[in-house]
Amino acid sequence: QVQLVESGGGLVQPGGSLRLSCAASGTSFSIYSMGWYRQAPGKQREMVAVITNPGITGYADSVKGRFTISRDNTKNSVYLKMNSLKPEDTAVYYCSTWRGTIQYWGQGTQVTVSS
Repeated sequence: QVQLVESGGGLVQPGGSLRLSCAASGTSFSIYSMGWYRQAPGKQREMVAVITNPGITGYADSVKGRFTISRDNTKNSVYLKMNSLKPEDTAVYYCSTWRGTIQYWGQGTQVTVSS
């Protein structure tokens, strides 16, 4: 069983920055890939960024160059630094990981980009 708890969301003006955090429970955190997803109202959930065990990263085209995913295996945590935020980045952001064929999700944290 894996539990994921996100934090760091909020209201920010266009062009601003936020840093999301996700704390994971359970053992062997360091060997698993972690990901950030988001879901805007009326839209499907989409992948934002992923980071593998050795730290290889991947990003959605819409956030490349603006968002950075990182992990701290000593703290069982993964982070998403979001810069140059746009109104279209407004969504609930979810942390996720996989154990075999099972994908686990956090409860989500709301990010709202608005002036």
